[in-house]
Amino acid sequence: MYGMQGQESLFCGTLVLPDRLLPDGAVHVAAARIQAVGARADLMAAVGGSAHVIDAADGTIAPGYVDLHVHGGGGADFMDGTPQAFATVLAAHARHGTTSLLPTTTAARSEPILAVLSLCRQWRDRADAGGARVLGAHLYGPYFQSDARGCHPREPIHAPDPREYEAWLNLADGIATASVAPELPGAEEFCRACRARGIRMNAGHSHATFEQMAAAVEWGVRHVDHLYCAMSDKSKLRQQQVYPMRGGVLEATLFFDELTTEVIADGKHLSADLLSLALKIKGTDRLALVTDCSRALDQPDGRYMFGPLEGGEPFLRDDGVGKMPDGQALASSVQGMDHMVRTFVAMTGCAVWEAVRMASLTPARIAGWDAEIGSLSAGKRADVLVLSPALEVRRVFLAGRELPQPG
Repeated sequence: MYGMQGQESLFCGTLVLPDRLLPDGAVHVAAARIQAVGARADLMAAVGGSAHVIDAADGTIAPGYVDLHVHGGGGADFMDGTPQAFATVLAAHARHGTTSLLPTTTAARSEPILAVLSLCRQWRDRADAGGARVLGAHLYGPYFQSDARGCHPREPIHAPDPREYEAWLNLADGIATASVAPELPGAEEFCRACRARGIRMNAGHSHATFEQMAAAVEWGVRHVDHLYCAMSDKSKLRQQQVYPMRGGVLEATLFFDELTTEVIADGKHLSADLLSLALKIKGTDRLALVTDCSRALDQPDGRYMFGPLEGGEPFLRDDGVGKMPDGQALASSVQGMDHMVRTFVAMTGCAVWEAVRMASLTPARIAGWDAEIGSLSAGKRADVLVLSPALEVRRVFLAGRELPQPG
């Protein structure tokens, strides 16, 4: 059962703020919003006995996580295109601390993508979904470089076609972000058409050169999907041109301050040195944690489908990650955001507040929602986590209402 909507509550414990930990703090919640944040003694005195006290004890109070890049969970994929699949994925990720997310499509035919975009429009900002809040779709594929497609099926991948994407953009009020490989013919027109409708633009699954990335920044691209993965760098581009050596998407992402980016910190995709390099160069305000999670979240090892059940790409869940059937390449992650936060802290040695910021405020700002969510700040929606000392999720509250946890 859900907790009471609008119940006045006082969350007490060590608070995870965007720039520090605040021991013995408190968050006052009423009418689904954060009313005040401060010292526990002060807020206890101000609120008196009217609020229900939720004590983190030896744990912490943190903002709900925000996932910019997530495909599925709990056995379902958003590309299944049904309300049941949406409900399953949203509930699965809420159990791992994600209170807001962008349902992410895969390379597919137009019809399945249209179905997902339509559902995102219907589910956007719903408070009764029983799981994480939908912020809008991440339109991801099919406008990728075929040789950089990763685990996406090859057949649907092609250059942007206005006869196709204009139908998608008719649902623009349900689309938050869109990705494109900037080197493709028609990429600039697609980018500008999306920007004109208020959709934020990403570069991804691309073998663009540094110069092509610079042009994309001029078109309005402001984010790059999963840093280091499915992208060009100087070594890859040298296979096409012996000299001079050229920078690619990787180097451009690290160079341009205008560009934010994201990492899959599951401990399988990237080594500690690559995570640390990204943090050092981009910082906590330009680097987000994402799950890039498939339907295999919380499922046993075995064979699954990435994307729609018909027309998707088979993969294996094994050793805590998704793998292509031949075992020679990775195929998305199988972990929730709580795992990403714990792993990033363990692998880089960063402060807890830094990792939580990259899983909450930074992605909220990248998605354009930071005025509403992403931190324990007065006036924002009361999306609150109660975490254990090991950063495991104990309790999840969406707009002040507790979501069910297993067991």
